[in-house]
Amino acid sequence: MAGSTKATVETLQRVVDAFNAHDLDAVMSFFTDDPVLELPRGPHPWGQRFEGPEEVRAGLASRFAGIPDVHYGDDRHWVSGNRGCSEWLLTGTTVQGVRLEVRGCDLWEFEGDKIARKDSYWKLVER
Repeated sequence: MAGSTKATVETLQRVVDAFNAHDLDAVMSFFTDDPVLELPRGPHPWGQRFEGPEEVRAGLASRFAGIPDVHYGDDRHWVSGNRGCSEWLLTGTTVQGVRLEVRGCDLWEFEGDKIARKDSYWKLVER
């Protein structure tokens, strides 16, 4: 754990800013040395899980590759102890040309001021 440092709402805002800049190095700088990422879609009830820095980086890169103009807006953040939550509106267009506009949230677990786990959820949009 990182001494007396702790996660803050400002930390989560900086994470979203790094996502919106599509700066994978900056995003990864917020994670611990042994992070877990759970994306909302996948073959399991928890979606798709990535463990360790290489897998997490690949999982995050897949988001940028699959939705090249992905943007997280209309965001709000909370932190309580070593847990946090971010709500956002994801917009973008998939590489298949499908336009997305979906509410979602991330549940965060921290070790000090670093992200140990990011668990993502999206609303299911039916048209």
